[in-house]
Amino acid sequence: MDYMRALECGQIVRALAGRDKDKVFVVVGIIDDNSVYIADGAKRRIEAPKRKKIKHLQRYNKISATINKKLVNGEVIDNSEIRTELSLYK
Repeated sequence: MDYMRALECGQIVRALAGRDKDKVFVVVGIIDDNSVYIADGAKRRIEAPKRKKIKHLQRYNKISATINKKLVNGEVIDNSEIRTELSLYK
């Protein structure tokens, strides 16, 4: 499934299933071909991201350049940065 491989760190996604259904998150880590770590900076903070199956996520065609750059370079991401980025989608 090639469209699932398109998820990358910093990708904006919406949960399609589970107790966090219809909430918007940012991908903060990729586990394997089926799962990623997501965070929203509020309930799901960067220190304890949620593991989520890719099939339960709807991706937006938006990747946060600042979050992506920091994750790729191994820099520290602040929860307020995530909240600010996601505020456009709520």
